[in-house]
Amino acid sequence: MPEPLVLAAGASVTPDAIISMMWISIAALTSPLLSYLVRKKIPAVVFLLFLGVVIGPHVLNLAHADESNAMLRELGLGMLFLLAGWEIEPEAMRGRQGKWASTTWVFSAVLAFGAALLMFAGDTLAAVVIAVAVTSTAMGTLLPVIKTAGVSQAVRRGVLVHGAVGELGPIFTMALLLSTRSTWLTLVVLLVFMGGALIIAFVPRTVAAIAPWIGPAVRDGASHTAQTVMRAVIVLLTVLMAMAAVFELDVVLGAFAAGLILRALVPARSRKTVEARLDVMGYGLLIPVFFVTSGMAIEVAEVVRAPMIVLFCAAVILVARGLPIFLTERFWHTGSGISDVREQAQLALYAATGLPIIVAVTEIALSRELIDAALASILVAAGALTVLVFPIVAQAIPSPRSAPVESNECLEAVARAEDQEFRAASAEQAQRQATGKKHNPPRSSTLEAGDITLD
Repeated sequence: MPEPLVLAAGASVTPDAIISMMWISIAALTSPLLSYLVRKKIPAVVFLLFLGVVIGPHVLNLAHADESNAMLRELGLGMLFLLAGWEIEPEAMRGRQGKWASTTWVFSAVLAFGAALLMFAGDTLAAVVIAVAVTSTAMGTLLPVIKTAGVSQAVRRGVLVHGAVGELGPIFTMALLLSTRSTWLTLVVLLVFMGGALIIAFVPRTVAAIAPWIGPAVRDGASHTAQTVMRAVIVLLTVLMAMAAVFELDVVLGAFAAGLILRALVPARSRKTVEARLDVMGYGLLIPVFFVTSGMAIEVAEVVRAPMIVLFCAAVILVARGLPIFLTERFWHTGSGISDVREQAQLALYAATGLPIIVAVTEIALSRELIDAALASILVAAGALTVLVFPIVAQAIPSPRSAPVESNECLEAVARAEDQEFRAASAEQAQRQATGKKHNPPRSSTLEAGDITLD
């Protein structure tokens, strides 16, 4: 075994751990480049998993998922579900379309659970794992896809609503039914956890009222090296993940609750700025580490040995998740405004795309020995196949009312304009401070920490 290296800070780490992190970082960088090379027809998350398989112990054996990167992996899982909670829009969920989406998901979950129960000879927990896996929606993965696919606004809105339900439903099902406690006791604990989360949601306002100086302090450090707002996000995430762990609930529930609370705390005018910083923090390191290390756990031999089973599982996902959505949109008035059969098919294909929750639920099931590694590998491979195939098929369906595509040039122009506005405001503020005059900077896209309930 290699001797541990002693770092400048006094901590010790083995060379293997550093080498593993190096290969994980290379895989994280290479994935979006490969996605760009194929014109983003294949999402970067698929390449993250694929490269994780390649560098992992089952192929090249260059890197390993072990204790040295376990915390980064856990934080990556947390950030993934924090962003999932952040994307939920409560207003859309309370409307007619949201109610129909919830009903459709419940029907899909019951159908999948019943079929899995027959397949696993009455193994209830394994059936729950399968039902959660095949009825989830990869909304975080889909967002950049539908933004550039040219689909109509109605389809975009439908994907967001069904995607929200396809994340919220599986997460609460995992927390409630995959716990080591009895269902009723878990329900009580879950309610206590939700009460604690609500109390935490009111902490920022309470603290700001008791100590008014905190608001200006956070505001002062929001856009500088202190990055107080992002540090507050990390505190919120880790506190709720820790609370979930203490209650012996899945930490993904705490992370998801953190995303919901964060969205409620941030005013609409500041959400784009906060979201951009969350993306940098999450997708820059933590989330790629989670997906690459998840790819390392895929047993390639099992997938190669049973390619037809992978295809069958992908078809099951389409039937269990996509078909009920298509039939609901086709034969009932759901309030979505989608009446054309082509758009209904697009919505069904997009909503049936699932991977992040499949990875998460199989990880949880493996840790509790509810399923074996072979089945987990096949389910993750099937989820990756849905991310690869379903959006491509959906984009190939001609839409009767395509929305304008958000080109890279347009996004770059917006970014340049925001940067120029920020620079101009900063220069003016510096000039006025130099002359000793008070100045109230104009409202721009720059984040003001005071916007986050600390005014």
